[in-house]
Amino acid sequence: MIRRLGLLVMSGVLISACGTTISAGSALHGWVTQSDFAYAATTLNTDARHAARALRNQTTTVNQLHLVCGVLLFDTQSANASLPTPDQQTTVLLSRAYTEFGVGAHQCYSAGASARRRDVALRSLESGAAAMAEAKARIAAG
Repeated sequence: MIRRLGLLVMSGVLISACGTTISAGSALHGWVTQSDFAYAATTLNTDARHAARALRNQTTTVNQLHLVCGVLLFDTQSANASLPTPDQQTTVLLSRAYTEFGVGAHQCYSAGASARRRDVALRSLESGAAAMAEAKARIAAG
């Protein structure tokens, strides 16, 4: 009986040693490192600025818009592939940012010479940048 009790206690100790707990902040930090988030965020913000500059310049050709907007879309899709994060709110914020950047890239691609369509694309890019800033602030605080 004592032998069984001893085995039971040892089993419990071994099992409890196997279960490690990681904090939410540590998990998010690990995701940031693993996903290379800093590089992706910088790239997306730079791409969005280039697209916005091209959209504001009425002399930008359709082919030039296609190039900068295509690059933004590609980089947005690459960044989106790293979701979800370990933190639900960060995932929601980044998903919103990536969605707005993606929508803006599509709108930019089809804007052509239309000032109205260029403005619509710019608003989507601005919304994406705002959501990205909020997500970055959450990550920095985490």
